Amino acid sequence: MIEALLVLAGVLIGAFVVAFLLRRRFLLSGLGAVTMYLRIAGSPRWSVGVAWYGGDTLLWYRALSLAVRPQRRLARADLRIEGRREVAPEDLALPSDVVVLICRTSDGVQELAMEPSTLTGFLSWVESAPGVR
Repeated sequence: MIEALLVLAGVLIGAFVVAFLLRRRFLLSGLGAVTMYLRIAGSPRWSVGVAWYGGDTLLWYRALSLAVRPQRRLARADLRIEGRREVAPEDLALPSDVVVLICRTSDGVQELAMEPSTLTGFLSWVESAPGVR
């Protein structure tokens, strides 16, 4: 009986790992998929994720999750970049080579961090939004 439970536990853990790896591969395989860190204003924690931007929406998926829906949706027309900064000493979770953007959305201020090569494409995407009437 115990051996059957151990085998079942091993199969479940294996299935969990495979599902996690397949989800990550799927997220990173899409055109416009980039690694992006996100922090909501007032929160001390950064979350690493995969962002897809294209069309008029940025979809952000938490990297350490099995969820198939994005955790954040940012509309391009609603996204205002208020500034940029380098990584500060209190940003312990971030690699030292990323750039932090301070953004305002209808949900409030959010910070997005990404590599400089990703930043160029992201800013082009944001700036190419159609004008607001």
